[in-house]
Amino acid sequence: MSIKQNPADTHTPMMQQYLRIKAAHPDTLLFYRMGDFYELFFADAQKAAQILDITLTSRGQSGGMPIPMAGIPYHAAEGYLAKLLRNGESVAICEQIGDPATSKGPVERKVVRIVTPGTVTDEALLEERKDNLLLAVHAHNDTHGLASLDLTSGRFVLQQVDSLDQLLSELGRLNPAELLFSEDWPLPAAIQQRSGLCRRPPWHFDPESAKQRVLQQFNTLDLQGFGCTHLPIAIAAAGALLLYVKDTQQSALPHIQGIRTEHSSDAIMLDAASRRNLELDYHPSGHLQYTLFGVLDKTATAMGSRCLQRWLNRPLRTTALLNDRYACVASLLAAQLFKDVSSQLRQVGDIERISSRIALKTARPRDLLVLRNTLAVLPQLQQVLAANDNPQLTTLSQHIGEQPTLLALLQRALI
Repeated sequence: MSIKQNPADTHTPMMQQYLRIKAAHPDTLLFYRMGDFYELFFADAQKAAQILDITLTSRGQSGGMPIPMAGIPYHAAEGYLAKLLRNGESVAICEQIGDPATSKGPVERKVVRIVTPGTVTDEALLEERKDNLLLAVHAHNDTHGLASLDLTSGRFVLQQVDSLDQLLSELGRLNPAELLFSEDWPLPAAIQQRSGLCRRPPWHFDPESAKQRVLQQFNTLDLQGFGCTHLPIAIAAAGALLLYVKDTQQSALPHIQGIRTEHSSDAIMLDAASRRNLELDYHPSGHLQYTLFGVLDKTATAMGSRCLQRWLNRPLRTTALLNDRYACVASLLAAQLFKDVSSQLRQVGDIERISSRIALKTARPRDLLVLRNTLAVLPQLQQVLAANDNPQLTTLSQHIGEQPTLLALLQRALI
């Protein structure tokens, strides 16, 4: 849509309002609330109609031509949103905030949130057992800095790779829902066909200002404690990512409390062909049960399933960490302890994502109900894990902790 070709004074007041709001979100589909529907106009309507398989109609005229229009019911918006996000589209939700009874002219409207493939946190729009990653990439000569964030958990990871081949391998492993990159970066041909691509202004990746945004996020004077000072290109990507997330969420990000670093020397880096041939979590038939992940995933929680998928996609080289994992498994098997642990875990909700929604102030009553039920299970889970001689599991049981005050509050507040 070209607003310059559609002068505002040739449109109705309502369409003038739409064009003003749309001008602020040119690269995003605009859901414009009209009564019980979200309406889309011009190119947005044409794109949405094609993706969602909904009827394309028209409303009024622009330059003597009918204005394309498509609409979806407000009460069914989540299903349509999910499909658009899966196709890599971002959506700005524009709500009526004025009172139609007292408004002179069009009802006042404003964009109240922006939903993008990599920043969505609503339970209904997410795959329960799959990470939903936002990835920012910044290139400097042959070095590529990567910053990945799972907004639904607050997991924030930085790394640098030394070639385009390594970058492509990491993109295959992480499989981000959305990829941020600078407008002045010549996008490699192998990446151009990905969905969820999002160009950002070059100044977002400026090393010094990006670093300051990272420091501000963690309220610290330096990044020594995070062990990432040797990753300046990744820090530039991290700063751009944080700016994007704050812009889309229109809120602080209190649940992002730290940075993890990953190094290629710590794990086996698999190229696309190897990953495809190993069928780790993808099968040509599209059936997950035929993959290695599908065979091994007997986890009791969605959090465990996502963790298993991360582990399978990043095989460790570090012997000490591998031995620690083996020792934990052996301890759980030795006394059939895993049966008790599994029984307790099946009562645990997805507190990783629930706590993030609470931090972002988007939690719903059902989230609090699940949190309450999970907190009630923690003492028993703690006791089961403590009943073994494995130091890692014993430490884990100590870290679980109990939350009696919070549990009591939720029990009083929720019926």
